[in-house]
Amino acid sequence: MPGFVLLVRPREDGDEAIRVGFTVTKKIGNAVVRNRMKRRFRALARELMPVEGIGGADHVLIGRQSGVERPYATLRDELAKALAKARRR
Repeated sequence: MPGFVLLVRPREDGDEAIRVGFTVTKKIGNAVVRNRMKRRFRALARELMPVEGIGGADHVLIGRQSGVERPYATLRDELAKALAKARRR
């Protein structure tokens, strides 16, 4: 089970920009934990989205409880795999 859920939706507006959003609910933990998770998501997006992201689509990362303690390298591999799967569809 990955540490996040990735939703990808094509915008179909002719703009090839890659947009990214993040959400982490209060179920995950207090504000410190949620902000740490969002910082990790932002770092992952900066690293992978320009290369692996889908142009002209909105990407939303939804944090899960298991993603808080997960190593950064594991999250990076999971996101790369999820983006590859989304590109195939």
